[in-house]
Amino acid sequence: MYSTRSSSSISIAIGDLNKDNRLDITFINNNTGTIGIMLGYDEFFPIQTTYATGTEPYCVAVGDFNHDARLDIVVANRDSNTVGVLLGYGNGSFENQATYSTGSNPWSVAVGDFNNDINLDIVVANAHDNTVSVLLGYGDGSFANQTTYSTDSYPLSVAVGDFNNDNHLDIVVANYDGNTLSVLLGYGDGSFANQMTYSTGYEPFPVAVGDFNNDIHLDIVVANFDDNTISVLIGYGNGSFANQTKYSTGSSPIALAVGDFNNDNQLDIVVVNRDDNTVSVLLGYGDGSFANQTTYSTGSRPKSIAVGDFNNDTQLDIVVANFGGNTVSILLGYGNGSFADQTTYSTGSDPQAVAVGDFNNDSRPDLVVANFNDHTVGVLLRDGQADIAVANYGSKNLVTFLGSGNGTFENQGRYGINFDFAPLMIGAGSFNKDGRSEIFVAYD
Repeated sequence: MYSTRSSSSISIAIGDLNKDNRLDITFINNNTGTIGIMLGYDEFFPIQTTYATGTEPYCVAVGDFNHDARLDIVVANRDSNTVGVLLGYGNGSFENQATYSTGSNPWSVAVGDFNNDINLDIVVANAHDNTVSVLLGYGDGSFANQTTYSTDSYPLSVAVGDFNNDNHLDIVVANYDGNTLSVLLGYGDGSFANQMTYSTGYEPFPVAVGDFNNDIHLDIVVANFDDNTISVLIGYGNGSFANQTKYSTGSSPIALAVGDFNNDNQLDIVVVNRDDNTVSVLLGYGDGSFANQTTYSTGSRPKSIAVGDFNNDTQLDIVVANFGGNTVSILLGYGNGSFADQTTYSTGSDPQAVAVGDFNNDSRPDLVVANFNDHTVGVLLRDGQADIAVANYGSKNLVTFLGSGNGTFENQGRYGINFDFAPLMIGAGSFNKDGRSEIFVAYD
């Protein structure tokens, strides 16, 4: 266990910060207003090095902002109304942050090349003043002053994609209080058109993109927490979208995922319904429309979802973390779009999220990251089976479920050494280059 010396480490990113072919860790200490760096050695991490940020840093991302083949850091400082950029020296150390003004309450940050100059730029969603800020990179690690673009009310999430097939990145924003999505088309010179808004249901938050009608144009799906629906907006490929088509879910849809559950090469959707203890599966017809939901019972107050093949039959299965029941539910897929009844496994107190996968068969370290209060970890073993690990916020411990390869899991193994902290964010990777994975935990 390695201390972050913070009671509120809320965001983690991973990368080789000192070019030694070992994974290093970058994390945000929300309550102390710092970024912490832990450099990976063959067998351990030394004590962190911290770097000052603005007040209440909330979201962190990495990229090479000055073309020196070394990773740099950008952090959204929510209460300072800034982003901080920390340039890396390539040995695991960083310059002091340079700060750039954003709008009020920058909530999330993404990067992309918005003006086609091969330099990374930054976009930030500003929740309190209903804007996004675009900061163009000069390629030397510095950025121009922000240009702001209006969104609808309370933008919480931002993503990028090319919605009009002009090879210029565009922006989509989910507006929680506006009950809309904002789409801002990029001109390719770093500027954006005024938003086009599209109605969603009430309180849209999680958003995903994919090609739901096989026309090679990006479409959008968003879960509407307050009206028990998802909205699907089909893209025309010219930057505009059809009006939403809404599909009923259970009560309070809080998370979603996409995958092909019936092996017809069409994307399907699965939604977590927090308040009626179900998941909804909506099978895609491949023309952008979806069948009515089929619901399957979970445990109490499911919070998150992941998919994977747990019984090695090449069919996608579902795992759900049940916050209210202190369990995870496994629903095995038959490969025809239907699922077996759940099998539940006990966890500790308050499991909020779950991550799964067999990450060690490709000889590459993989990463599972939990966001604030998601409490998940990926466990990577060398047996070719998918395993599950859950960090329990309430009981302050870590539990694992080892996969047997037939869709069942051993009883939980409890690690806790019982933590004297509440785990918040967790990741995994092979940090000592032995082909096995280790776990790191950020905590409250």
